[in-house]
Amino acid sequence: MKTTLPLLIVASLFTLCSDSLAAVSAIIAPGAKVEKLGGDYAFTEGPAADAEGNVYFTDQPNDRIVKWSIDGKLSDFMKPCGRSNGLCFDAKGNLIACADEKNELWSISPDGKHTVLVKEYNGKLLNGPNDVWVRPDGGMYFTDPFYKRDYWKRGPKEQDGEHVYYLSADYKTLRRVTTDLRQPNGIIGTPDGKILYIADIGASKTYSYEIQADGSLGNKKLFCSMGSDGMTIDDQGNVYLTGRGVTVFDKGGQKIVNIPVPEGWTANVCFGGKDRQTLFITASKGVYAVRMNVKGAGSQ
Repeated sequence: MKTTLPLLIVASLFTLCSDSLAAVSAIIAPGAKVEKLGGDYAFTEGPAADAEGNVYFTDQPNDRIVKWSIDGKLSDFMKPCGRSNGLCFDAKGNLIACADEKNELWSISPDGKHTVLVKEYNGKLLNGPNDVWVRPDGGMYFTDPFYKRDYWKRGPKEQDGEHVYYLSADYKTLRRVTTDLRQPNGIIGTPDGKILYIADIGASKTYSYEIQADGSLGNKKLFCSMGSDGMTIDDQGNVYLTGRGVTVFDKGGQKIVNIPVPEGWTANVCFGGKDRQTLFITASKGVYAVRMNVKGAGSQ
């Protein structure tokens, strides 16, 4: 696998009105620039940081998971990887992966062995798990939009829509927790396990929900009028959405700033590094990073 040395991409990140500068300086480190860590990928997705701060991301069309280590090196972690897309670590250090090849949800151990957690719902194939978040007790939520893949050997869509699912911590109970979204994609929860954000990219909306003990969701509220491919949260409660660069909203849903990224599409984000104070960005054929004043909040 070819990698590149870190390269400073953007001389100036922002063109902002003066009243936005204070908000920007509160989250982005002084003088920080977007840095390219690696390129020549087909399409990067699903970054997730382990307990040490190493960041794993997918090169989905090339069917591999790549590891960026805290010493700055890039290497293949797993290939093939079930065409994994979104990723999230659980508390035991297993990498939970949306394995798109056969429309499954996997758990991948640190030594690269995988276990299929979910392969169907009510006896029918899922559309294609896309993004996942593990809540503090080990239960997990994942989105299931339908993006037809040329490598699928399957018939038409079997589910009656594109929904969000909850898998209990013991992996025994799978339940559908939303039925009214057009195309759910990005998903992230607060580290206290109380609030879940779901981006309906098909409707250009992101919603917040109150997480119930049994895994169900309540009190749906519009968070902002923007959809997202991937999402993360910092320790101040700010929510990071993707698409055209990275757009940051405060916990009240007010836009703080857009971080430009020199690629046609930004797919996903997470915080990583030893101190979890670097924002990692998967965008089209590259993976990028920018130093922050804030840190990642809990599970990414």
